[in-house]
Amino acid sequence: MTCPSDQPDQEQQSLEIERVFLLNRLPDLPVSALKYRLMQGYLPKSTEADGENTAEGRLRKTIKSDGSIIYTHTIKRGLGLIRQETEREISQQEFQKLWPGTEGRRLTKTRYLVKEDENLWAVDDFDDLDVVMAEIELAEPDTLITLPDWLNVCIIREVTEEPAYRSYFLAVSKTDAHRKHNSK
Repeated sequence: MTCPSDQPDQEQQSLEIERVFLLNRLPDLPVSALKYRLMQGYLPKSTEADGENTAEGRLRKTIKSDGSIIYTHTIKRGLGLIRQETEREISQQEFQKLWPGTEGRRLTKTRYLVKEDENLWAVDDFDDLDVVMAEIELAEPDTLITLPDWLNVCIIREVTEEPAYRSYFLAVSKTDAHRKHNSK
């Protein structure tokens, strides 16, 4: 989970340690939840010669609750709990230039950010897909988390190690099993 940067044009490289949970519905969120609209598309994947260090390039347009818009380009490497992530803010013009390259690999979602104790939870409600997920970034892989009551009642299972529940896969597959039967 990445949140919009306050430092434009600076490339930020880090390890992303993230746990992801599949939910049965959008939870009853605390009133303090912040709401964002995300439109993201994925550039064609590249794979290193060993086939294990797959990189996914993502373009994202984030519309914040105050109406401001942030454009980012992110490259993620690896699968599962720990991934390498490089992110930089880009201009609207650069986004528009690169966006056509994501055709057929796009998704939109509403993201709710909820601060709970020292943790920041992101809850994603995908448009056009019958999928709701929650994720939390951690400082260390073995960090213990306490699931908030408002979230715990909606969890089906943890899907951190299931590639089928990564946004890239959801964007490229869009199988009937994940399609919403009733449009919003």
